[in-house]
Amino acid sequence: MKVLFLAAEAAPLVKVGGLGDVAGSLPRALAALGHDIRVAIPGYGAIDWPGFHPDRKARFDVPQRGDARQSAQVWETLSGEVPVYLLTGPPIPTDRRIYGSGIEEDGPKFIFFSLAALEACRQLDFQPDVVHANDWHTGPAVYWLSTAGRSDPFFENAASLFTIHNLPYTGRDAGRFLAEYGLGVSPALTLLPAWARDSMLGLGLVGADVLTTVSPTYAREIRTPQGGYGFDGTLSARADRLHGVLNGIDTDVWNPAADEALRERFDTATIERRAANKAALQEEAGLGREQATFLLAMVSRLDSQKGFDIALPALRLWLQTGGQLVVLGSGDPAIESGLAGLELTFPGRASVRLRFDPPYARKIYGGADGILIPSRYEPCGLTQMIAMRYGAVPIARRTGGLADTITDLGKPGGTGILFDGYDPGSVGHALSRALKVYAEREQWNEVERRGMGQDFSWDRSAAKYEELYREALRFRRGASSTA
Repeated sequence: MKVLFLAAEAAPLVKVGGLGDVAGSLPRALAALGHDIRVAIPGYGAIDWPGFHPDRKARFDVPQRGDARQSAQVWETLSGEVPVYLLTGPPIPTDRRIYGSGIEEDGPKFIFFSLAALEACRQLDFQPDVVHANDWHTGPAVYWLSTAGRSDPFFENAASLFTIHNLPYTGRDAGRFLAEYGLGVSPALTLLPAWARDSMLGLGLVGADVLTTVSPTYAREIRTPQGGYGFDGTLSARADRLHGVLNGIDTDVWNPAADEALRERFDTATIERRAANKAALQEEAGLGREQATFLLAMVSRLDSQKGFDIALPALRLWLQTGGQLVVLGSGDPAIESGLAGLELTFPGRASVRLRFDPPYARKIYGGADGILIPSRYEPCGLTQMIAMRYGAVPIARRTGGLADTITDLGKPGGTGILFDGYDPGSVGHALSRALKVYAEREQWNEVERRGMGQDFSWDRSAAKYEELYREALRFRRGASSTA
């Protein structure tokens, strides 16, 4: 199949969050299955253009309302063996910005990108069987395919799959910008609540032939009033088109047996070498080199979604009773202040680094005993997968992808500790459970080994997406399709 993969970011060209990891890895796994995948992202100024040396392939216009037009260009480079299209034009920033301060900037930018990416396919004579669009930034492309695209000979048979990575981010209040680019009202919009009919996410939800999100549990949660953020009715109405597909991690990138950031590299057969990494981490973090003390870590964006309001009281008690703590992350100033206070109150026991530091994150994964993930909600989560890959045991709230990737120690084959309540007491109880198992070091080492043995590669996810692409084609072209 020919697949156009649309995203606002894609590693290694540009990455802000988990979406960049997905758009950097999943297309490669799909290409390995024999599909012709082309990734399209905005051609931001933040991309290392000299390093990737893209070639300009076409110049064309993106129509606007009336006779107005905006000039666009498409450039091509490679990510591994996968072609990547970079779309440039007046709304795409040429400075270091990726996301703007609001819909006034991001609305025109991503609508222009969505429509330019489709037109680039025509200009380059790449006729996709499937357009796989990701998150609200690409909703306009899906909506266009479901409306004007149905009568366009080049796109009339192109199916669409729309992946929801984080439902609360909606691209709301984009109506006037959508109208400027000729994306008008259609009957399908009545599936949306009134307030969401000019949201770019909503366009994708009602226009796609198939919907996915990034874990089976999250697919169920977003159909409830508690997890649906107002879209639960829409998603319930389209439940037969909605699937949960777990994200993966690049197991070549995340490989403790080859990771040069670690003091000692290791695998399941040499897991005893982790002790040297723990000692090195304690030293770098300014903590006591206490091999017998449980070293707890958090590697996270500092955001209310991540559960820091329930974690902070539990972490204070953890430190008061002799535990050690390493935290890496940045974000909400109030959360940063609360975490910094722990380091001030517990010198030599708590280390907090308020920054983005990928090499240090690897040292944490390879040296910490456990990783705390108390998320309010978690569509998929990569932290727990990376942690287990590196032998750090996840201690996490049972929600979204955390529930789908961690098996609680109370069950056979347990790989971590799960808790249900959203309160400090539930976090504290989970940490107490971890300490009890940790006291039996052979048992703890076996948990580490089981976690390291889990298959979180993209191979399984790619196979599932391949199946769903065919389902989308059946919906688009009819059950007789043999594509």
